[in-house]
This record gives sequence, structure tokens and C-alpha cells, in this order.
Amino acid sequence: MADHQHIMTERRGDVLVVTLNRPDRLNAAPPAMFEEVQAAVGDLGGARAVLIAGAERAFCSGADVSAVASRDGDPGEATHAALTNSFNPAIQALADLAVPVVSAVRGPAAGIGCSLALVADFCVASDTAYFLQAFVNIGLVPDGGATWMLPRLVGRSRAAEMMLLGERVPAAKALDWGLVHKVVADDALDAGAFALAERLAAGPTAALGLMRRALWQSLDGSLAEAMALEADNQRTARGTADAGEGGAAFLQKRKPRFTGA
Repeated sequence: MADHQHIMTERRGDVLVVTLNRPDRLNAAPPAMFEEVQAAVGDLGGARAVLIAGAERAFCSGADVSAVASRDGDPGEATHAALTNSFNPAIQALADLAVPVVSAVRGPAAGIGCSLALVADFCVASDTAYFLQAFVNIGLVPDGGATWMLPRLVGRSRAAEMMLLGERVPAAKALDWGLVHKVVADDALDAGAFALAERLAAGPTAALGLMRRALWQSLDGSLAEAMALEADNQRTARGTADAGEGGAAFLQKRKPRFTGA
């Protein structure tokens, strides 16, 4: 794996683990951190799932405002440049991946950290986790795709509650809202999130990637467009070795052994 300043990467079997690594700042993110995340997931090296976590007691407390401001004398222009060139491309890269993504959240997932956690297919939260759109408290607006993701995850009213009131959504409430996949005890988070990523990595990789693409596109498309894409995807999936293995395993009444081919 490449050397990084703000993240750690580790290949564990077929899972690429990406860990935000500024624990002294609760993993507050300078633009360079998200550039490193984008680079890490841009070269999967055969990994069949990605797990994103934060070092020690936080997932990500948001953008490192001091690092953003230092890039340009005009704070508005500096923020725009950081979003356009660093933060947003990393979020988009994760959304576009052809393999499943799991996030493991303990402590704060705030601001851009909230967007990073929620762009995953599955967000596993510790009972210490909370999700926060604090922008209103400092006279700013949500970013990193939050205004697009949150209404689709929890509905307009709850998204408005998060954005316009700027209050924490603790793990239990996030689960009740459907914001996260599962809440586990803090000491079970790392193992639980990795087990889910490992399960996904053992699945039919091409089919899972096609499902990801279809899910993202369905959020704004019509029924007819969704069915046309499904037909295209099914044609592609039927041509994979994993589909052949899945069919054979069904007929032989055994568990399939998918290889990602």
C-alpha cells in the first residue's frame, strides 16, 4: 500500500480497510485526507469490498477548517476549491466503486464526515456514534452530498431536522430513522463491521457492483429506466463465472463459492 499522511490502508483478505488517522483531532479532515481516500479506493488491487473507519474514538469530526482556510486568502473561494477538488471527488469515487462499501462509525460523524459515513452501502454504528450536520450553528450550509443523501435516506422532514436545527442524531435514533444499518456495542464495532465487509467481499462481485450502480441511478430515474438498466445488468451478470457457480450451487443444493470473476 502507498504511504499516506492522513489515512492508513490495509488489505485484509479481500477487504481494503481505509482508516482516517488524525486521532488527536478526532480525525478532522483536511482536503488532503480525502485526496488520499480517493487515491486509496482508486487502486483496489483486486479487493472486493472496502471498509472505512476512523482511528481511535472518532470517525470524523468534519472538515479541518484551518487547513481549508490556509489554502487561499478568501475563505469562501478556499472552501469552494476544497469541496470541488478534494472532498466531493472522494465522495463521488466511493459512490462509483464497483465493489461494496461499509463504514464503521464510533463517536462523531460530523459535517463532511457524516457524508463519508453515509455514502457507504452499509453504515455500522457503535453505541457511542452520533451524526451531526452542525453547519447552521456556524452560519454555513451542508456539503459533501448531504443535501442529496439525507432526504433520500430519512425523508425531507428528518433531513430538515438535522440540517436546520444542527442537533446530534445519536446511534439509536439513527437506527430508528433508517440512517444506519446496525448499532453494536463499541467494543464489537471493529469486528462486526469487518465481518460484514468480509461477507460482501465473498459475494458475486460483478453482480454486487451492478446492484450498487442501479441503486444510485434509481434514486432519480423512472421505473422504465430502472427496468431497462436491470435488463442490461442482468445480461452482464449472466456472463460471469460467479453466475455459473451460483446456478450450479443452487441445482446441487450447496453454498456457492464466489470468486469475483
